[in-house]
Amino acid sequence: MAIKHFLQFSDFTLDEFEYVMGRARIIKQKFKNYEPHPTLADRTLVMVFEKNSTRTRLSFEAGMHQMGGAAIYLNTRDSQLGRGEPVEDAAQVMSRMCDVIMIRTFGQEIIERFARHSRVPVINGLTNEHHPCQVLADVFTYIEHRGSITGKTVAWVGDANNMLYSWLQAAQVFGFHVNVSTPAGYPIDQSLVAPDNQRYTFFANPSDACQDADLVTTDVWTSMGFEEENAARLKAFDGWIVDAAKMKRARPDVLFMHCLPAHRGEEVAAEVIDGPQSVVWDEAENRLHVQKALLEFLVLGRLA
Repeated sequence: MAIKHFLQFSDFTLDEFEYVMGRARIIKQKFKNYEPHPTLADRTLVMVFEKNSTRTRLSFEAGMHQMGGAAIYLNTRDSQLGRGEPVEDAAQVMSRMCDVIMIRTFGQEIIERFARHSRVPVINGLTNEHHPCQVLADVFTYIEHRGSITGKTVAWVGDANNMLYSWLQAAQVFGFHVNVSTPAGYPIDQSLVAPDNQRYTFFANPSDACQDADLVTTDVWTSMGFEEENAARLKAFDGWIVDAAKMKRARPDVLFMHCLPAHRGEEVAAEVIDGPQSVVWDEAENRLHVQKALLEFLVLGRLA
């Protein structure tokens, strides 16, 4: 089977996503029923972390164990990558000793270089530019709660970060629309958006972006690697908090999502993230299930 990587959301077709989500539903049900699902027995996942993580590490490591395989944690500070070993050399060595590799790092170009020299599938666990596994879990969660996301409206309120760019790619694949609102001085980076992407509209007013939305989502205002900008961002993003007033502009059955960790009182009000419209805990759990399906697909191909 030809090697397939998952480095950004656009790497998969709609048919491939539908297959992975179908497998995720089966795998999740087995998990809930305490039924073994050891399809990756004797397989090994190497997880390379250059950025800190809670959900990414836990979901990949637990998921691999639950499918009968092994997960090995590597931090660049504790490996030769942290001492200047070329990414290309590391890829050659690591990929000869395992079956699949997940990397959580800074620049997208790092993971792209690694994948070009890998003999096994590589998964993007997060880069500055893309967070495809999280948006895969988010789309899966929406479908679980409300059915098809095709034709729906997603409101993105906040920073133009890796989550937004993966949402914009997902909109093209699944056929939904994204209303985007970011503050002045924090515009969409057009180099990270496909030139033919007509699936989004920009709103200067964040409340207007929420009008008739089926899903409202946001993220922290200061992503990892931008901590020195925190004070300036808090000032610039004033008014971009997702609060009850903005949620009232959306559809009555609107859902709220946040990839976590969240700062209540900054990008989201406590009454929203802890309220009945919020599905953030289902969203977090679903990282486990969709990534198990993703690992299975990349390593074994289609099973059904």
